[in-house]
Amino acid sequence: MPVHLTVLGKSPSWQDRDGACSGYLVEVDGTALVIDCGSGVFAKLRRHGAYERVAAVVISHVHADHVLDLVPFAYALAFGPPLRDAPPALHVPPGGGEQLRRMCASWGSATLIEDAFALSEYDPSAELAIDAAALRFRTLPHYVPSNAIELRARAGGGRLVLSADCGPNDELAVFAHGAQVLLIESTQLDPQPGSGDRAGHLSAGEAGAIGRAAAVERLVLTHFSDQLDRDGLRERAQAAFGGPVELAAEGAVYSV
Repeated sequence: MPVHLTVLGKSPSWQDRDGACSGYLVEVDGTALVIDCGSGVFAKLRRHGAYERVAAVVISHVHADHVLDLVPFAYALAFGPPLRDAPPALHVPPGGGEQLRRMCASWGSATLIEDAFALSEYDPSAELAIDAAALRFRTLPHYVPSNAIELRARAGGGRLVLSADCGPNDELAVFAHGAQVLLIESTQLDPQPGSGDRAGHLSAGEAGAIGRAAAVERLVLTHFSDQLDRDGLRERAQAAFGGPVELAAEGAVYSV
């Protein structure tokens, strides 16, 4: 049974021109999920699919560029036309519920998101089943704990892995080993020692090296700005990966 992933947004913490931050629409046998919901993602979701179809939203980590569009999503669910009998699920990492409450409390609406969604905190060491989809997690180094996500159909088939945000590490290659597709962050063109950013993000060459160590079939770079040199990103990643590397773009679909 195939898993289809549509890129809603691939920008880093600031949006591309006409783009969106991190967000992906995943469809498995009629089950629609959204992975991350950063700035601009809700509008892109409405372009690429009806938000009322979404069974669940899964958040890799609670940084602004991965969660801010939960706010317009929640307003649409709360105040838009009644579209469904039950609210969509919202799965956040440990502590994520309180972080979202604090964010919304800043304008006096602390429970906005949890009132609109069925909110729960997932265990990163356990598998999460959502209708026809199965998800596994691996916590990776970032400024806050960030969870790579493996997506597959519960009925069997291929594996697609999203790195979420991470700095250089060995765990991702183990987690993603043998996957058909790895979408991996490449926020930086080159490593920037001394910038204070080394714990948080990967360069194109580091992303390529992880893909090679993971022996994945397809490597796709994501979470990079349209201000970066696309040819440079691809060339550096391909040199380390040892094969062709793709660059994520809004609307691109990856299937396993």
